Amino acid sequence: MQMTKKLILIISLTFILSGCTGIPKGLQPITDFDSERYLGTWYEIARLDHKFERGMSHVKATYSKRDKGGITVVNKGYIKADNEWKSVEGKAFLNGKPNEGRLKVSFFGPFYGGYNIVILDENYNYSLVAGPNRDSLWILSRTKEMDKETYNSLVQQAKIWGFATDELIKVEQGDILSK
Repeated sequence: MQMTKKLILIISLTFILSGCTGIPKGLQPITDFDSERYLGTWYEIARLDHKFERGMSHVKATYSKRDKGGITVVNKGYIKADNEWKSVEGKAFLNGKPNEGRLKVSFFGPFYGGYNIVILDENYNYSLVAGPNRDSLWILSRTKEMDKETYNSLVQQAKIWGFATDELIKVEQGDILSK
């Protein structure tokens, strides 16, 4: 009996944790993804709110190759209320076919979250990234600003896909004296 309970617990945890690295139903990651071209700095233009970035402005993510394989991810943002920069380092690995824009990212030990690139400019200048469900969405750019037409196009597509685009937070990226 005890062994059966343990087995059920292990299977349940496996399903729960694998669901965190999924992709929202009905969406597909981009194909012809080149992880080498994705490396470098991406500025957060807009996001749906979540506790890990709450109150942050000037958010950027820098991706680089890991010595042991995969990608190192460093997220950095400014919290005005505390007058300080916060930074966290994580790791990411491909989470599907090698040419798919699907990653699993971890900032907290063995727990991974889905990072699904659903739109990517052919020149790797901007992207629309979904988490494992429709509660997580990011609009990213290689530059601190994005032209209005591109931004509106990404928001419109996200809305069609069922994201709560009226709740998007535009991320301030202007200059701060104490960088």
